[in-house]
Amino acid sequence: MPLNDHGYRSSGLRTARDAEYDAFSRVTRMLRQSPRQTDNQDTILAVHTNTELWTLLAFDLAEPGNALPDTTKAGLMSLAGFAIRHGHAVMAGEAATDPLIDINMTVMRGLRGEGAA
Repeated sequence: MPLNDHGYRSSGLRTARDAEYDAFSRVTRMLRQSPRQTDNQDTILAVHTNTELWTLLAFDLAEPGNALPDTTKAGLMSLAGFAIRHGHAVMAGEAATDPLIDINMTVMRGLRGEGAA
């Protein structure tokens, strides 16, 4: 079914995929609008929120009822691990947020069907 200008199915019904896209979109916007280093509250909040999102995703992926293919789950779990570790490095002042933004944008493209996440 085609997507409208907001990335939703044009039938008007929202799906779980739409909700996931929205969550990644909000967090990524926070990361993009904050300075790339954690010398301010905006970046700290954005990185913390990103870590929470990836932690929730990892828990969902580990659920026995998760119907994603095993290779997709494994890839997303690997990304979750990286995103969480990199977020800790950003919080420690050892890294910038750019890789977190890139990963989230890739996942968002996958959720929109524009390529594999």
